[in-house]
Amino acid sequence: MKNWYMLSLVGRDRPSIVAELSAGLCKSGCNLGDSSMARLGGNFTIMLMVQHAGSLEAVEAIVQPIAKALGLNHHLVAIEGGVHHDIEPDVRISLYTQDRMGVVEDVTGPLAGAGLNILHLDSNVSDGEDSPTYYIHIEGTVAKGIEPIYRVLETLSDEKKIKSQLIPINPEVA
Repeated sequence: MKNWYMLSLVGRDRPSIVAELSAGLCKSGCNLGDSSMARLGGNFTIMLMVQHAGSLEAVEAIVQPIAKALGLNHHLVAIEGGVHHDIEPDVRISLYTQDRMGVVEDVTGPLAGAGLNILHLDSNVSDGEDSPTYYIHIEGTVAKGIEPIYRVLETLSDEKKIKSQLIPINPEVA
Protein backbone atom coordinates (compact mmCIF):
# COMPACT_ATOMS: atom_id res chain seq x y z
CA MET A 1 0.00 0.00 0.00
CA LYS A 2 1.24 3.47 -0.86
CA ASN A 3 1.11 6.11 1.84
CA TRP A 4 0.53 9.84 1.37
CA TYR A 5 2.43 12.64 3.06
CA MET A 6 2.21 16.43 3.00
CA LEU A 7 5.62 18.00 2.60
CA SER A 8 6.12 21.72 3.11
CA LEU A 9 9.43 23.46 2.44
CA VAL A 10 10.54 27.07 2.88
CA GLY A 11 13.81 28.87 2.14
CA ARG A 12 15.55 31.56 0.15
CA ASP A 13 14.46 31.53 -3.47
CA ARG A 14 16.92 30.61 -6.21
CA PRO A 15 16.69 29.09 -9.68
CA SER A 16 16.10 25.32 -10.11
CA ILE A 17 14.66 24.51 -6.66
CA VAL A 18 11.59 22.79 -8.14
CA ALA A 19 13.64 20.80 -10.66
CA GLU A 20 16.14 19.61 -8.06
CA LEU A 21 13.47 18.84 -5.46
CA SER A 22 11.26 16.86 -7.83
CA ALA A 23 14.23 14.95 -9.29
CA GLY A 24 15.51 14.01 -5.83
CA LEU A 25 12.10 12.82 -4.65
CA CYS A 26 11.30 10.88 -7.82
CA LYS A 27 14.71 9.16 -7.89
CA SER A 28 13.99 7.98 -4.34
CA GLY A 29 10.67 6.36 -5.27
CA CYS A 30 8.31 9.18 -4.38
CA ASN A 31 5.28 9.91 -6.55
CA LEU A 32 4.36 13.59 -6.54
CA GLY A 33 0.74 14.68 -6.22
CA ASP A 34 -0.96 18.04 -5.89
CA SER A 35 1.29 20.98 -5.09
CA SER A 36 1.19 24.69 -4.44
CA MET A 37 4.30 26.82 -4.87
CA ALA A 38 4.93 30.50 -4.42
CA ARG A 39 7.63 33.10 -4.11
CA LEU A 40 6.91 35.27 -1.09
CA GLY A 41 9.29 38.16 -0.70
CA GLY A 42 12.67 36.62 -1.44
CA ASN A 43 11.56 33.22 -0.17
CA PHE A 44 10.33 30.10 -1.93
CA THR A 45 7.62 27.96 -0.39
CA ILE A 46 5.96 24.76 -1.52
CA MET A 47 3.35 22.36 -0.18
CA LEU A 48 3.47 19.05 -1.97
CA MET A 49 1.58 15.77 -1.63
CA VAL A 50 4.05 12.89 -1.79
CA GLN A 51 3.16 9.21 -2.21
CA HIS A 52 5.61 6.53 -1.06
CA ALA A 53 5.43 2.90 0.06
CA GLY A 54 7.53 3.62 3.15
CA SER A 55 6.78 4.95 6.60
CA LEU A 56 6.91 8.58 7.68
CA GLU A 57 10.42 7.94 8.98
CA ALA A 58 11.51 6.46 5.64
CA VAL A 59 10.21 9.48 3.72
CA GLU A 60 11.82 11.82 6.28
CA ALA A 61 15.14 10.08 5.57
CA ILE A 62 14.64 10.82 1.85
CA VAL A 63 13.53 14.43 2.32
CA GLN A 64 16.07 15.55 4.93
CA PRO A 65 19.22 15.46 2.72
CA ILE A 66 17.38 16.93 -0.27
CA ALA A 67 16.03 19.82 1.81
CA LYS A 68 19.44 20.42 3.39
CA ALA A 69 21.18 20.49 -0.01
CA LEU A 70 18.62 23.05 -1.24
CA GLY A 71 18.85 25.17 1.91
CA LEU A 72 15.17 24.59 2.74
CA ASN A 73 13.48 24.02 6.07
CA HIS A 74 10.90 21.25 5.85
CA HIS A 75 7.94 19.72 7.63
CA LEU A 76 6.43 16.31 6.81
CA VAL A 77 3.15 14.79 8.01
CA ALA A 78 1.13 11.71 7.08
CA ILE A 79 -2.21 12.50 5.40
CA GLU A 80 -5.12 10.79 3.76
CA GLY A 81 -4.30 10.86 0.11
CA GLY A 82 -5.39 9.81 -3.28
CA VAL A 83 -6.58 11.44 -6.41
CA HIS A 84 -8.79 14.38 -5.54
CA HIS A 85 -11.40 16.08 -7.63
CA ASP A 86 -10.45 19.70 -8.17
CA ILE A 87 -13.09 22.22 -7.19
CA GLU A 88 -13.50 24.87 -9.85
CA PRO A 89 -13.99 28.40 -8.50
CA ASP A 90 -17.18 30.35 -9.11
CA VAL A 91 -15.69 33.82 -8.63
CA ARG A 92 -12.43 35.72 -8.77
CA ILE A 93 -12.14 38.76 -6.52
CA SER A 94 -9.38 41.37 -6.56
CA LEU A 95 -9.16 43.83 -3.67
CA TYR A 96 -6.81 46.65 -2.83
CA THR A 97 -6.45 49.21 -0.06
CA GLN A 98 -3.84 51.10 1.89
CA ASP A 99 -1.66 48.60 3.77
CA ARG A 100 -2.56 48.26 7.45
CA MET A 101 -2.87 45.62 10.15
CA GLY A 102 -6.01 43.46 9.85
CA VAL A 103 -6.79 43.85 6.13
CA VAL A 104 -7.01 40.11 5.43
CA GLU A 105 -9.29 39.61 8.44
CA ASP A 106 -11.47 42.55 7.36
CA VAL A 107 -11.99 40.86 3.99
CA THR A 108 -12.12 37.13 4.69
CA GLY A 109 -14.48 37.13 7.68
CA PRO A 110 -17.36 38.96 5.96
CA LEU A 111 -16.85 37.07 2.70
CA ALA A 112 -17.01 33.73 4.55
CA GLY A 113 -20.17 34.94 6.30
CA ALA A 114 -21.66 35.69 2.88
CA GLY A 115 -21.01 32.10 1.78
CA LEU A 116 -17.64 32.37 0.04
CA ASN A 117 -15.41 29.30 0.37
CA ILE A 118 -11.90 30.52 -0.38
CA LEU A 119 -10.03 28.04 -2.56
CA HIS A 120 -7.02 30.24 -3.28
CA LEU A 121 -5.74 33.52 -1.83
CA ASP A 122 -2.68 35.51 -2.87
CA SER A 123 -1.67 38.81 -1.37
CA ASN A 124 1.17 41.27 -1.78
CA VAL A 125 2.20 44.77 -0.82
CA SER A 126 3.45 47.45 -3.18
CA ASP A 127 6.78 49.14 -2.57
CA GLY A 128 5.32 52.63 -1.97
CA GLU A 129 7.07 54.06 1.09
CA ASP A 130 4.56 56.78 1.94
CA SER A 131 1.41 54.76 1.32
CA PRO A 132 1.97 51.10 0.39
CA THR A 133 -0.99 49.34 -1.22
CA TYR A 134 -2.10 45.90 -0.07
CA TYR A 135 -3.47 43.64 -2.83
CA ILE A 136 -5.54 40.50 -2.28
CA HIS A 137 -6.58 38.10 -5.04
CA ILE A 138 -9.13 35.42 -4.14
CA GLU A 139 -10.76 32.55 -6.00
CA GLY A 140 -13.64 30.71 -4.39
CA THR A 141 -17.01 29.08 -4.54
CA VAL A 142 -20.25 30.72 -3.46
CA ALA A 143 -22.75 28.85 -1.29
CA LYS A 144 -25.44 31.53 -1.00
CA GLY A 145 -25.30 33.00 -4.50
CA ILE A 146 -23.34 35.95 -5.76
CA GLU A 147 -25.51 38.81 -4.45
CA PRO A 148 -24.35 38.47 -0.79
CA ILE A 149 -20.75 38.70 -2.03
CA TYR A 150 -21.51 41.93 -3.90
CA ARG A 151 -23.13 43.37 -0.74
CA VAL A 152 -20.05 42.53 1.36
CA LEU A 153 -17.75 44.15 -1.21
CA GLU A 154 -19.91 47.29 -1.20
CA THR A 155 -19.77 47.44 2.61
CA LEU A 156 -15.99 46.95 2.57
CA SER A 157 -15.69 49.85 0.13
CA ASP A 158 -17.90 52.16 2.20
CA GLU A 159 -16.63 51.28 5.67
CA LYS A 160 -13.02 50.14 5.16
CA LYS A 161 -12.09 51.96 1.91
CA ILE A 162 -11.26 48.63 0.26
CA LYS A 163 -11.67 48.76 -3.52
CA SER A 164 -12.68 45.57 -5.28
CA GLN A 165 -13.53 43.84 -8.52
CA LEU A 166 -15.57 40.64 -8.68
CA ILE A 167 -15.45 38.51 -11.80
CA PRO A 168 -17.95 35.63 -12.05
CA ILE A 169 -16.11 32.76 -13.74
CA ASN A 170 -18.88 30.19 -13.41
CA PRO A 171 -21.80 31.36 -15.59
CA GLU A 172 -24.27 29.46 -13.40
CA VAL A 173 -23.74 31.85 -10.45
CA ALA A 174 -23.74 35.14 -12.36
